[in-house]
Amino acid sequence: MNKELIINSTSSEVEIALLEDKLLVELNKEKSNNEYSVGDIYLGRIKKIMPGLNAAFVDIGYEKDAFLHYLDLGPQIQSLLKYMKSLQNGSGNGLSISDFELEVDILKTGKINQVLKPGANILVQIAKEPISTKGPRVTSEIAFAGRYLVLMPFSDKISVSQKIKSSEERNRLKRLITSIKPKNCGIIIRTVAENKLVADLDADLRALYKRWETITQKLSNSKPPAKIIGEIDRTSAILRDALNESFHSIVVNDALLYEEIKNYIQKISPDKINIVKLHSGKVPIFEQYGIDKQIKNSFGKTITIKSGTYLVIEHTEALHVIDINSGHRVNQDQNQETNAMEVNLEAATEVARQLRLRDMGGIIVVDFIDMTQGANRRRLYEQLRDEMKRDRAKHSILPPSKFGLVQITRQRVRPEMNVQILEKCPTCEGTGEIRPAILLTDDIENNLGYLIREQNEKELTLTVHPYVHAFLTRGWFNYRWKWWRKFHQRIRINPQNASQFLEYHFYNKNGDEIKM
Repeated sequence: MNKELIINSTSSEVEIALLEDKLLVELNKEKSNNEYSVGDIYLGRIKKIMPGLNAAFVDIGYEKDAFLHYLDLGPQIQSLLKYMKSLQNGSGNGLSISDFELEVDILKTGKINQVLKPGANILVQIAKEPISTKGPRVTSEIAFAGRYLVLMPFSDKISVSQKIKSSEERNRLKRLITSIKPKNCGIIIRTVAENKLVADLDADLRALYKRWETITQKLSNSKPPAKIIGEIDRTSAILRDALNESFHSIVVNDALLYEEIKNYIQKISPDKINIVKLHSGKVPIFEQYGIDKQIKNSFGKTITIKSGTYLVIEHTEALHVIDINSGHRVNQDQNQETNAMEVNLEAATEVARQLRLRDMGGIIVVDFIDMTQGANRRRLYEQLRDEMKRDRAKHSILPPSKFGLVQITRQRVRPEMNVQILEKCPTCEGTGEIRPAILLTDDIENNLGYLIREQNEKELTLTVHPYVHAFLTRGWFNYRWKWWRKFHQRIRINPQNASQFLEYHFYNKNGDEIKM
């Protein structure tokens, strides 16, 4: 699988598109002045203790106080509070975490009012960005993610990613990390650390420990609420977490960002430095790589797949519902069960893509077409699990119920990506909305395929607006010639002055209109 990262930088934001085999699977937007991002670390003040929720509200400067649950304090919260206090009152200047005496871990079943008091200062990290009417969710279990390792101060545990299956490699990595890690620092060894040299791991660990030292230096003279240190930007975070051998191109349209990305890749993966390219063409970068068209076709309420199958996606505050429809995709030579199976398998791939692309989180219910055979339901479940393996967000999938429903929970740490795709109709001066113009030829072609291959229609006539007619018939290798090559029959295209700009109709050989 070939992965490409296409980055469109503007004065107000950076748009990052991740393509897998030319197909858009992730779209991220990062504001130039983005605050309260996942991973940012703040010095906050406890505003309110809520014993009934076993949680506290923390002022970190956002319009709504951040939510801190007892389970997000981390076992070493007492050590963190003691270390912070010593730094802020001046008694801990120059005190290294390696020389610090850790406190006893708190109980998992404890109460938050036994640990925190209103008005106290606390160091927290954004775990979930502000969404809708809710403020950020924070944790005081600080973690610094690197390319190969995750550093967690005030812990001594070493954990290895479960995706590293070889027991010999797991033991090797544990031995290496034990020999180089600072005292009182826990380490999580990431999957990409497999088979890496100790020099690579040591360099990553040193960079992470330097971030912790930056925090300790700033804490001594900071007053809450204050941002202590920010997470790396989204572009670098994607590269850090996803860059592997399947990446073959990173294209950016901004010279300054181009140099920053090259410098970052030089640090984390010098052998991939040559894949970074600067886009300098006159055509906008997202248009050049077909991303604009994919965005138009991938957002909105109804998503159509090439075969004719389509998905209807509805959202509520706490639930997303996806309905699978076969549309006009029916094979007359197969029974209903086989047809349903083929539609469901194809839809499962698109469902997994949509979850990543829109970054949908919370509870998702997918209503697949009913299947009576248990073996088919298991196959659908396995297909969906396989497709979701590429999703970096934590998720859980339940097998299909007897009603054909599949329940998915997916981690939500950022607001859902929502792109408005409906365009203002040029013929009604904005009083109505239509499908995007860029998809017109695709819609016509899909309907032609259905009429010719499934309905066996002959001598079709297509009527369109005169401007569209000029576009479809211009040049020698025009759409009429393309469709003749594809469907092996001539399509008559006639202009119709009475048509709206993107309106079109099909007629059979007798001149009767075919209702679609």
